[in-house]
Amino acid sequence: MRRFLCFFLVLAVCFCAACAEDGFTGFVEEDVTAECPPAEYTFTGKRVSAQYASDTAVWTIESFTWDRAFCLLTKLWVKDPARQIRKVNAPWGEDLGWTPDLALQVPGTILAVNASGFITKAYPEIPENWPGESADYYNTTLGSLVVTDGEILRNLEDVPYYGLALTEGGIVLYRGADNGAVLAAEPVQTWAFYENCALQVNGEDLLPEEGTWSFAKTRAARTVIARVDRNNYLLLTVPYRDDSYGLSLYSINRFFSENFETEWVYNLDGGYSTGLYYRTDKENARLTMLIKSTQRVADVLCITE
Repeated sequence: MRRFLCFFLVLAVCFCAACAEDGFTGFVEEDVTAECPPAEYTFTGKRVSAQYASDTAVWTIESFTWDRAFCLLTKLWVKDPARQIRKVNAPWGEDLGWTPDLALQVPGTILAVNASGFITKAYPEIPENWPGESADYYNTTLGSLVVTDGEILRNLEDVPYYGLALTEGGIVLYRGADNGAVLAAEPVQTWAFYENCALQVNGEDLLPEEGTWSFAKTRAARTVIARVDRNNYLLLTVPYRDDSYGLSLYSINRFFSENFETEWVYNLDGGYSTGLYYRTDKENARLTMLIKSTQRVADVLCITE
């Protein structure tokens, strides 16, 4: 019996080590397709800017002020994330303009945010492990793996994947995973911007010591997503305004840590590409611009019915 227990413990340790090597940090349920009800939160914004409710999707957009910055928080529930969360990907080597025509690219869009900015040669620098100075590095979503609507558009060998992947279990976070491990989960969409986008996992702050990373400590417009469970997500939109200059990533981490219990928090994008569009549940309602992006973007995260 003692030998059996020791053998079992060794297997468990090996399994945990394998998971760590794959860089998987998402939450694993016994049944990844189990449906979670709409979450209830103690945090409530100053006012509700817009809301939507149906049998398959429920969201509210609440406005508030945090650390002297104007913010919008979208509390989102989707019944079938693998089907209802979609991605608009810019044509290879190009970028997207922000217009209400976005709804025409993904029929039934009820909510949309920017998911990665237009990469320029000024920032960020090409990672040391990037295989050559590929021209498409600058003009497309950053990441070693790009999947849109189940189609693999990029799969670079020996370059770890840092980003999000949409699977039957919802949106999952990967940090330094082998592309094969990500593809084994059969993702239908991926989003990646740069390596340090993961802000926290299970309450653990992943940012470097405050004051050591200028990008993180700078106040800026931001688009941040957090996973509560398979069906519930939080979208924080921090726009530029005359009376507000955005938030630092450190301040955003404090906001989520003090007000929510999340599985992970991820910086989707920011700066002038920050945008937020929505459609109400009124019949024949059109997509409404709440926060307009003033910079073209590479891809967009959409929520559909």
